[in-house]
Amino acid sequence: MRKPTSSNSPTWSRLATSDAPRLLVLRLFHLVTTVAGVTTSTEIRPGTVRERELALIERALARTGDSVERGAQLVDAAGRPVDLPGEIADALMAIVHQLQAGNGVSVVPMHAELTTVEAAEMLNVSRPHLIKQLHLGALPFRMVGTHRRVRLVDLLAYRDAQDASSREALDELTRQAEDLGLYD
Repeated sequence: MRKPTSSNSPTWSRLATSDAPRLLVLRLFHLVTTVAGVTTSTEIRPGTVRERELALIERALARTGDSVERGAQLVDAAGRPVDLPGEIADALMAIVHQLQAGNGVSVVPMHAELTTVEAAEMLNVSRPHLIKQLHLGALPFRMVGTHRRVRLVDLLAYRDAQDASSREALDELTRQAEDLGLYD
């Protein structure tokens, strides 16, 4: 098993846009954990990227219209432009906004497994409540020794289902309030 690797010195990559000169942009990934050669998570801690650099990245990515029309491009080592897919541009913009708000960001692959503490934090519930839901069968998990592990993909599906259920309940309450003349 390989130890986590980290970089204290920033590395730079180029980002170009269709209507702006190429910008040197701080590569955002500071701490990469690898296990058996596979990246398991990437973490960007608050304050590790300067505000000026975040503003440069934001300006390079902020375009009107569809994200594909943004025209953001990466420039490879040979100097050739590579189109940045809209989904990646959106993810980078979300990372920039979170960092500007003073929040750290972790990028985790969908196949990752979370501890009950991590899963509870993602759901914004207490760990005992999460464990109760696990044992009621609301969310699949597996045991690793005496520890429970929840797959991220399962946790996100559960969260989406809970959000949908909450929206439906709120819509029903709104409908009832309108029927009673309580909602203007």
